[in-house]
Amino acid sequence: MILACQKINKSYGDNRILRDVSFHMEAGEKLAIVGINGSGKTTLLRLIVGEEPADDGQIVIAKDTTIGYLSQHQEAQFDNTIYGEMRDAKQYLIDMEREIRTLELEMKHADEASLPGIMETYNRLSATYDRENGYAVESEITGVLSGLGFTKEEYTREIKSLSGGERMRIALGRLLLTHPDIIILDEPTNHLDVTSVAWLEGYLSAYRGSVIIVSHDRYFIDKVADRILEIDQGEASLYPGNYHEFSAQRAAKREARMRAYLNQQAEIKHQQDVIDKLKSFNREKSIKRAESREKMLSKIEVLERPTEAASEMRITLEPSVESGQDVLTISGLSKSFGGRTLFSDLSMEVKRGERVAIIGANGTGKTTILKMINRLVARDAGSIETGSRVKIGYYDQEHQVLSMDKTIFDEIRDAYPDLTNTKIRQVLAAFLFTGDDVFKRIGDLSGGEKGRVSLAKLMLSPANFLILDEPTNHLDITSKEILEDALSGYTGTVLFVSHDRYFINRVATRILELKDSVFFNFIGNYDYYVSHKDDVYAAGGVQNESANKKPAASTASKDAYLKNKEEAARIRKRENDLKRTEAEIAETEAEIEKIDAEIALPEHATNAAKLGELASAREALDEKLIALYEHFYELEES
Repeated sequence: MILACQKINKSYGDNRILRDVSFHMEAGEKLAIVGINGSGKTTLLRLIVGEEPADDGQIVIAKDTTIGYLSQHQEAQFDNTIYGEMRDAKQYLIDMEREIRTLELEMKHADEASLPGIMETYNRLSATYDRENGYAVESEITGVLSGLGFTKEEYTREIKSLSGGERMRIALGRLLLTHPDIIILDEPTNHLDVTSVAWLEGYLSAYRGSVIIVSHDRYFIDKVADRILEIDQGEASLYPGNYHEFSAQRAAKREARMRAYLNQQAEIKHQQDVIDKLKSFNREKSIKRAESREKMLSKIEVLERPTEAASEMRITLEPSVESGQDVLTISGLSKSFGGRTLFSDLSMEVKRGERVAIIGANGTGKTTILKMINRLVARDAGSIETGSRVKIGYYDQEHQVLSMDKTIFDEIRDAYPDLTNTKIRQVLAAFLFTGDDVFKRIGDLSGGEKGRVSLAKLMLSPANFLILDEPTNHLDITSKEILEDALSGYTGTVLFVSHDRYFINRVATRILELKDSVFFNFIGNYDYYVSHKDDVYAAGGVQNESANKKPAASTASKDAYLKNKEEAARIRKRENDLKRTEAEIAETEAEIEKIDAEIALPEHATNAAKLGELASAREALDEKLIALYEHFYELEES
């Protein structure tokens, strides 16, 4: 065991953040800590590294264990160059090499009396130098810098001239070069592009030491973590496996807890009804029986309602009007800024019901394309046409259509006067606005908070073509999952730009990668893109038939296209089966609720035949529901 937390408690004033948190780590384990914003994830890290004391409990770290901690706001020191800062992390090895060279010279001229001592020191330092891979210092430094996105031409840049994000990357690189026994990282992917994140995933997965990460990047967690610690309402639960496995285990656990809660509530209500009925007879025996039942009821340990498991946290999106089959057609699109060409002669089509993700490196022009579709940026050449009955809903954090003097609640209510107050609060809660937060004035909100209000507002719009620019920025994992569920069940069309690979994986049915001023087309989700990108690159970036008017250039490109088409058909069938099965589950659950209501009717209380009939029907529906759930999970995994 390298680290153990035992019954850790932490409060700030009356706000209890952590409650009896206990877990331990073995050497080499990779742990991800997850939970909603404000749940105490960063606080737990600060307690582990000793930046704050716990109110109660014990943190035990194995003797001689080294810890490297990167907080969200830690930056590299200023008085250095990029390469110099990284080299400082290996200074002890550089000094050791210099001492070894000095000892080699001393041995040449040493007398018999001093030679054994010099050789002993030399052998000890050489063994340490070799064990810590001192001969590879320069290649390790350049490898880490390259992985984090720095070119050799940038090595001599002064750190004081770098942006905050670049300084964070240097701080991360320096930490990795120190090889601590435990690496602790708080939101390490915030300042990295997709390529650098993929490199960091590989680095941490292969790291021999232990790793603790706090992150909202679920794809990153999936690739790195082998255990998940969830903090929910101050309490911690440990799950084996990566994020995907954790998500399934948590859903099953919360479903079981919700069923237990609902069953207990039904039993409490039933007992209270019986008590009230007995009391209403106003006879001595019936009152005694009622009092006896009340005593039994008072001894019940009432279960708390589980969080995040309620159906009201889901958002259902439905366009008011169905568009035509052709939603968007772009031909020969070109754009330059200040003599720099972003892209030229781009063509693409989007069909009704597609959910298309545009991905690519920073600065390739992804957001510019979305702005051009929405007439916010002029095109240099080419055409952009929307199809019949297309109604666009556009989310862009830079162009929020909000009234600064209104409260959040009034902004939604005035835009959608037919919504009930309960529905408005449910939607706002999905985007992290709860309690009195909904009455904050929009003009007083941060940029991220305004973005979340805009996103909530858009999710309620009657649009049938949603265009979203980085919609998951400023959302925690729970809100991302609610948004993913809403978009996955959406019958309209979606075109979006995102760096969130887990979000892309769950939502996208097609991916367009903007690379070298060309669209590379992948008919599938992010996992499909990762496994097929080399084939598509080799084929020359084949697009769909209507978007690319030219015939395929080679047999390889035809094969790649046909494979994409087959995969798209499989995905569409799977999604249709999922929707149909989900609808059957909802119908079956409604039938079960109806039977439960009948069983609870007073007139059936003494009718054994009727109760037996209802119980048999209930049992059959339960078996049907279990089979439907099993089929649903099989489809999700396929």
